[in-house]
Amino acid sequence: MIRDRALKVALALVGALFLAAAYPLMMFLREEPALSMMMSLYVTLGVFLLLAIRNPSRHRSLITFTAWSSFAHAAVMAYQAMRHMVERSELIGVAMLIVIGIAFVALAPSSKPSN
Repeated sequence: MIRDRALKVALALVGALFLAAAYPLMMFLREEPALSMMMSLYVTLGVFLLLAIRNPSRHRSLITFTAWSSFAHAAVMAYQAMRHMVERSELIGVAMLIVIGIAFVALAPSSKPSN
């Protein structure tokens, strides 16, 4: 019960955070086209995470995808920050993505349906 509630809160927080990327997406649309494309994926993912709140067990693959894609994105960002390809301040985003990944791995519904 507590785990289910914690998952729903995490889905709401991360979904809202990703959906909030819509504002900077519009700001960077012309100046940073690659960043805009990536952010459009996060905005879309945010919408689906918010929809998953109703029944997280039916959206297990979405939750798992969010966790592992967050780890992958964090790894790329960390590498780029360490190689001075992007600003070191990007390491804050790395930490956030790792926290999101860990939370979703820990809270993901089991693959067996509960009775």
